[in-house]
Amino acid sequence: MLESLLPRASSYAVQIDVLFDIITILVGFWFFLVLGYFFYLIFRYRQRDGHKAEYISGETHKQKQAIEIPHYMILVCDVAIIIPTFLVWFNIKIDVPPPDEEVRIVAQQWAWTFYHAGEDKVLGTEDDIVSVNELHIKNNTQYSYHLESKDVMHNFSVPVFRLKQDAIPGRVISGHFKPILEGEWDIQCAEMCGVAHGIMGARIFIKSEAEHNAWLAANTPDPTGAGTLASANQNPSQEKKDQNNG
Repeated sequence: MLESLLPRASSYAVQIDVLFDIITILVGFWFFLVLGYFFYLIFRYRQRDGHKAEYISGETHKQKQAIEIPHYMILVCDVAIIIPTFLVWFNIKIDVPPPDEEVRIVAQQWAWTFYHAGEDKVLGTEDDIVSVNELHIKNNTQYSYHLESKDVMHNFSVPVFRLKQDAIPGRVISGHFKPILEGEWDIQCAEMCGVAHGIMGARIFIKSEAEHNAWLAANTPDPTGAGTLASANQNPSQEKKDQNNG
């Protein structure tokens, strides 16, 4: 159901969607069943001339069944949700595939800074490419990300990946994703982080191998200096700092 509203751009997006579908169907079934029964009771036992309210203790076998049967049915539905939830959790959070590449993501009020491994594919070296509010990745490549926050709590959300992860000050939180659909998509902060939270957006660019390699070659920093910003959408505080250093 979600795919009709939002594309699936990561390898595990379909698992998240199936889990949402299961929960929506089961919860929706009980919601409409209970709502329908509720309105039936309102109509069936409405105040009418010649009818007197009756006190029901709920002790007869038939009355108990009216409670016990739905109770056990709901337990079965709970198990039907819990089992696939654990499977999805294991597949995404526990059974983590080895990464082909890594990215570092730093959140701050109110921008995202992304550190891409350069042509050596090793993060933390001199040829790293730093960009603000633009994440450039290669399609069909397994990525490991390292997420942190400079100030307050943020949330790294990529809707087309079905990915949401808190960024907590003082912690580096790792996760993974594998893009499977080329295109340009939204990145959002999904945690209230201050007055400009609503404009803390970024873009993710998923490219073919040839396009990504061309981007790497065009944005690799000069060996004589590091920290070239690949994005023109520079953070104002960083821009001021660069001017002062100049």
